[in-house]
Amino acid sequence: MSDTDVLARSQSMEYLSFQVGGEDYAIDIRLVREIRGWTTPSPMPDAPAFVLGVINLRGEVLPLLDLAARLGLTTQDATERNVTIVAEVDNGQIGLLVDAVSDIVVLSEDDMQPAPDIANAGQQSSVRALTFIGEETVRILDLEAILPMMNAAQDQT
Repeated sequence: MSDTDVLARSQSMEYLSFQVGGEDYAIDIRLVREIRGWTTPSPMPDAPAFVLGVINLRGEVLPLLDLAARLGLTTQDATERNVTIVAEVDNGQIGLLVDAVSDIVVLSEDDMQPAPDIANAGQQSSVRALTFIGEETVRILDLEAILPMMNAAQDQT
């Protein structure tokens, strides 16, 4: 293996790809703690509409987010076919309800293109970059931008 191959491989990162609202997305696999089947959440009063409630993960209470609703995509009622991605964000864990997990992909920065800045005024875009796998456009998500409510809650403590 040449020095160039080693350098390229060291700059590559793994991403977990999945589907939400019929679209392809991915997150840095280092943020993923586990992938679980559907669990019915317990509703929480005063939660934003995209928060389905909370789930119990081995004694730890986690918020469960409908990622399609959070991203402004068409939502469907959750079924046993849905999957929950447990991810770590800002030293806390959350559950992300997705349609299906697709694959683990290895991407370098050269594989990604910057996402166009089309977020609403005053909002950070939830898509960090775009890449193409075959004919499919895959959106690389920025979980911190998706979860401003968690950041705000931590700032108040």
